[in-house]
Amino acid sequence: MTPAGSAIVDDGVHDAAQIANAPLLPETNLKGRRPPARQRRPSTVLPAIAWTVLLLALAGLAVYRQGHGDGQAAALGDQVASAGRVVEVAASRGVVQGVSEKSTAPALLGGGAYDWTNAMLAWQRTAFHFQPQKNWMNDPNGPLYYKGWYHLFYQWNPDGAVWGNITWGHAVSRDLVHWLHLPPAMVPDHWYDINGVWSGSATQLPDGRIVMLYTGSTEDAVQVQLLAEPADPSDPLLRRWAKSESNPVLVPPPGIGLTDFRDPTTAWLNPTDRAWRITIGSKNQEHAGLALVYRTEDFLHYDLLPALLHVVQGTGMWECVDFYPVSADLAADVGLDTSTAPGPGVKHVLKASLDDDRHDYYGIGTYDAGTDRWTPDDAAIDVGIGLRYDYGKFYASKSFYDPVGRRRVLWGWIGESDSERADVLKGWASLQSIPRTVLLDTKTGSNLLQWPVVEVENLRMRGKLFDGLDMPPGSVVPLDVGRATQLDVEAVFQVQAGAPAAGSAAAGAEAPYNCSASAGSAGRGLLGPFGLLVLADDGLSEQTAVYFYLVRGADGKLSTHFCQDAFRSSKANDLVKAVYGSSVPVLDGEDLSVRILVDHSIVESFAQGGRTCITSRVYPTKAIYDSARVFLFNNATNLNVTAKSIKIWELNSAYIRPYPYSD
Repeated sequence: MTPAGSAIVDDGVHDAAQIANAPLLPETNLKGRRPPARQRRPSTVLPAIAWTVLLLALAGLAVYRQGHGDGQAAALGDQVASAGRVVEVAASRGVVQGVSEKSTAPALLGGGAYDWTNAMLAWQRTAFHFQPQKNWMNDPNGPLYYKGWYHLFYQWNPDGAVWGNITWGHAVSRDLVHWLHLPPAMVPDHWYDINGVWSGSATQLPDGRIVMLYTGSTEDAVQVQLLAEPADPSDPLLRRWAKSESNPVLVPPPGIGLTDFRDPTTAWLNPTDRAWRITIGSKNQEHAGLALVYRTEDFLHYDLLPALLHVVQGTGMWECVDFYPVSADLAADVGLDTSTAPGPGVKHVLKASLDDDRHDYYGIGTYDAGTDRWTPDDAAIDVGIGLRYDYGKFYASKSFYDPVGRRRVLWGWIGESDSERADVLKGWASLQSIPRTVLLDTKTGSNLLQWPVVEVENLRMRGKLFDGLDMPPGSVVPLDVGRATQLDVEAVFQVQAGAPAAGSAAAGAEAPYNCSASAGSAGRGLLGPFGLLVLADDGLSEQTAVYFYLVRGADGKLSTHFCQDAFRSSKANDLVKAVYGSSVPVLDGEDLSVRILVDHSIVESFAQGGRTCITSRVYPTKAIYDSARVFLFNNATNLNVTAKSIKIWELNSAYIRPYPYSD
């Protein structure tokens, strides 16, 4: 099995080395900055309509060409799609405005536009994942617990299903599962945020006061940091917010690019001087990702500290940085407040969302409060070159400390993998992940554990248990579970590898395995793949595979890979269909285990108690409604597998509705 300390990422790595004091960019300033006068919000309705019309027109042209073009070209398009190859196109939005690409268009498969039906598109909307009633959503922002309510803010476009006109949407919950939509919390209505109310974080002070720091994009597209507070602190729903008259409270410092300064973190109290610290992501001229540190006592005035919290060569712009403590106490099973002081039994997690590849990377290390520096425990798996929260579709995540549950809770933005044309047709785009608790894995000491919040289990309805099912090589075993589009699956597998023939190639070390470069669940190996097929139709023409793959090394030891394969998830061809995954630590004596949440067009999987997580967006055309099925499979050639325990519950829908003001 994989040694506890190993962490092999299947997406390739950056050639990176830590730089203690990396130089910043050439001196910059806020040239053209305007005085803080209120300005009329520019209209984005007409541009959104125009963009929608353009998308539909282009889609129609694609359909015409597909139906009237050269037959050989169409066949080639199908071959490209089936091989999982991509067609590169120009970036659509976001990048030119100083943030990540917000479209799947650069990675869409060839083959033209699919003829989606209304029934197919309606089925894709999830039942228990948070999403607004309509339109575009991206990053989770400023989560907090206040006077009996959990609050989630998020990047939202009130005018359409594509990115733009970014406003802060707002919802509240009693349990992190059922949500009530509230009016937008903040809109782009000042010169300093007229081009977008971008990501930010909440800090709750000891006296109960809430401060919200967020990034605004000015009328000149400069990224600045802004302060807002509840206009009525007595309102537990926090429905009105007041932007500070001192805004902007921070502008890009000398050496930082005007569009490379965003997403302030939750503040923490430094024990050495009892002043607050925040960190903000950026990059330098050598393309090293970095986190700046600011000191403040009143959240209006800030001092940029001389040391960087951390910097990693070759990782590029760090967005949505998160920084928080985790307990290293073997007996602890709780989260820690963000201001928990460093010391024995405490580690600190530093997370950065990499603009270069749009993945969320984290490192575990030690925070020195005296120098305001963070040092990774293992530089080989530093931020941006090692561990990820999730090896699938998961980005721009944000955590907060829940004082009621004594836990750290994490959300991630789950974007679409379909075309923008389809998003416009269905009228919405993107989800938030299931909220996850985050703990340090004290058994390995080298990775986090992520797990759906316990409240999700309250959605469980009918359940079925399957024990001791044999899965010989080449087998596919149907599981009769009834409706299979909203599921919670817990599976435990035991394996028995056959002995390779003496003198054969298999007797030595096997070739390294890479989920993303593999043929997925269809590729047969000695010791894998095996696992479950979800959202599958009766004939298995559509299926999403969640599987393990074992590899025997030169020393005879087994390493374990955990993968999720969407290659055959849909008959549609205007989708990104990929195999995601990584290695997963498996300790001596442990069985292989996985938990899978299926919610229509999203599949979230958690292996070995949440050591490795994968999220996929899938868009079946046949395996929908009552036609969705679940199967076990073993496509290995020399491995006997037993499904020791399979528990499958149908999940109820969450109550996600507008707030009932009449009540």
